[in-house]
Amino acid sequence: LQLDPLVILARSHDLMLHSRVVGYQPRLFDELAYGNREFFDWGGWLAVRPMAELPHWRVIMRRNRGHEGWAATEREHGGAIEEMRGALRDRETVSGRAFEATERAAITNYRGSKDSSLALYYLWRVGEAMTHHRERFERVYAATERVAPEALIRESSDDEAERFMARKAVAFAGIGRIGPLSRALLRTVTREEERALERSMLECGDLVSVEVEGWKGTHFVLGSDVGQLEEIASNDIPAAWAAIETTNEQEVNFLSPLDPVSARGRAKQLFEFDYVWEIYKPAHQMVFGRYTMPILWGDQLVGRLDAKLDRKANTLVVNGIWLEDAATAKSPAFRDALAAGMWRMSSFLGATSVDATAVVDRRLRAAMGNRRAAWRG
Repeated sequence: LQLDPLVILARSHDLMLHSRVVGYQPRLFDELAYGNREFFDWGGWLAVRPMAELPHWRVIMRRNRGHEGWAATEREHGGAIEEMRGALRDRETVSGRAFEATERAAITNYRGSKDSSLALYYLWRVGEAMTHHRERFERVYAATERVAPEALIRESSDDEAERFMARKAVAFAGIGRIGPLSRALLRTVTREEERALERSMLECGDLVSVEVEGWKGTHFVLGSDVGQLEEIASNDIPAAWAAIETTNEQEVNFLSPLDPVSARGRAKQLFEFDYVWEIYKPAHQMVFGRYTMPILWGDQLVGRLDAKLDRKANTLVVNGIWLEDAATAKSPAFRDALAAGMWRMSSFLGATSVDATAVVDRRLRAAMGNRRAAWRG
């Protein structure tokens, strides 16, 4: 589950969980990750991961030592690293804010402007520190021994860790390939090594090869997913997937810009839906909006919504909605589903009103603005 600091409506991981979990609230994530310690966050590609996976990730953490830019960090800031190592040893928690900028060496680094901040981040990357909790999304660190269960503070073998990372790559894609692995494993992995690993994982049933119409070459799925895929191929929905309240036909989902369903080109690959997150584009290059979210209705991405939360007015403001097929707006079923999705989103955000005056289509404007009609409780 990818984490991101931006808050336009809500944080990316909260939007992803909101789209999947009935009654989700951010405090539930905090309780599981930083209270119950069922998950931990880590990585340059920042994500929260199951705590049970820690032994595999500790192999990658160890490989960060001396890898590329971290070797220079060790040389240039060795004193600060040792100082922060001592702080982690002596204190329950350590925050970068605890060290005044006037008392620290100033640096130019996107990980921080003080040598203490970079040193703490380095110790986090190599596994000596973990995120104890977050304050306004900033990490508050603690020594690994104060956060993770003792039984998990160990390394799996290199082979176990690398096979795990290969499975993880396929699992994340759903249908995909195990490579390229060099970046994930922090070592050079040749294509021949990848092919040998693929053959080994096919032989033991970890992976199953599949061909996808319109895709080049052979791809893989996890062996553990085959049963569910066979159910889907028979037009059955696995029991574990049954909707608890409304289905995607009855209520649209607004997908986070970083949602793995649609981000990083997958919207085009899977849905023939061209989607680009425009948050970092200059204004003159924007086509839709800074925080445009794909709209999932049924099993299709039917459009996109750009919205923001006006916190002073406590209002969910819809800047625009664009449908792939204009005829979708004529569907009463879609308008009802749109209204239901808008109601759930505004309730999640704590908004007391929805401002859809910027929406051109009066039918869609009415659907999104009518909160009472949208309520299905």
